[in-house]
Amino acid sequence: MTYRVLILADDGSSTASWAAEDDVAYEVGSEAGLASFSNGSADMRPDAVLLDLTAMDDQRARALASRCRDLGLPVMGVLSQAGLAAYDPSLDLDDFILETFLPGELLVRLKQMVFRSSGTRDPKVVVAGDLVIDTERYEVTLEAKRVLLTYKEYQLLLLLASNPGRVYTRESLLSQVWMYDYFGGTRTVDVHIRRLRSKIEDADHSFIETVWNVGYRFKTQS
Repeated sequence: MTYRVLILADDGSSTASWAAEDDVAYEVGSEAGLASFSNGSADMRPDAVLLDLTAMDDQRARALASRCRDLGLPVMGVLSQAGLAAYDPSLDLDDFILETFLPGELLVRLKQMVFRSSGTRDPKVVVAGDLVIDTERYEVTLEAKRVLLTYKEYQLLLLLASNPGRVYTRESLLSQVWMYDYFGGTRTVDVHIRRLRSKIEDADHSFIETVWNVGYRFKTQS
């Protein structure tokens, strides 16, 4: 399989010298372009982000790394040899690599990083701890036991779980799951979330957080 990697770099920096990988497809993006990946579309969403730190100040790097974390995208920093000593570990990146990386090195690091982030490389499966969503079979299992959900409950869960850490307003959930302005208003979202929680959460499992006066988000898995 080919890993889709988004490169975030400041204007003027060059990635031309980076080693090519047969199983890695690069795409140069921008901070504004990150918004297009927030809907969880499998066709648009990259597997990981390469953050070019070779010509980027810490403030901008921190902002981009934070935005990627909000979107549930694993981030690998690219450092120059001279930049090693100045690397700030508080950026809290998932991994880093030197810009003169060897053939094959990036792919191995990507595999490990993506596995740590999602537990699986199969784009048809979303994994969050003991919770597994098989998008091909429309099946949800918790601790290998099947969970019976209505279609709307399934859609809500898939949207939230595909974007851990991202806060969705009730209006946004209503629009994206019901696809139109539901006559009953946003209360229907609260009802479906409550039913969904009753089916996937217990004393040992907590997945969905309420953000008071805003909406809901799926917990990032440690």
